[in-house]
Amino acid sequence: MYLVDTSVWVDYIRGSETVVVEFLDNLLLMPMVVGLTDQIYMEILQGARSEAGFEKLQRYFSTQIFYRFKDFQLSHESAARLFFKCRCQGITVRSSNDCLTAQYALENELILLHHDKDFIQLGKIAPKLQQKHFLD
Repeated sequence: MYLVDTSVWVDYIRGSETVVVEFLDNLLLMPMVVGLTDQIYMEILQGARSEAGFEKLQRYFSTQIFYRFKDFQLSHESAARLFFKCRCQGITVRSSNDCLTAQYALENELILLHHDKDFIQLGKIAPKLQQKHFLD
């Protein structure tokens, strides 16, 4: 099972012809393999450029699998701890949302499909974070 980060969905929505989009296209052929989180859904909708675009994104993504935290408070504390551990190690994570996304993947034992170097950095702190990316 894959948790697909916003960084990949944006390229997919734009129709980018990249290796990661091709990989996602292949995953989407298999039902129940790909999902997202409420925060990724929000980030996708925020990228809409018109009302019609917003509604189109809403129709498509609202029907996808959503992964959620079992214990909201504890999970947010764990995500904050990831951010804190990174900072203590001199690792800069640009967005606390990336820590939440990583925590979703960790808790649900998902492979995080992304195109974001911050997750590679997070993997140094959270070695159990399963990742798939095509970054150099």
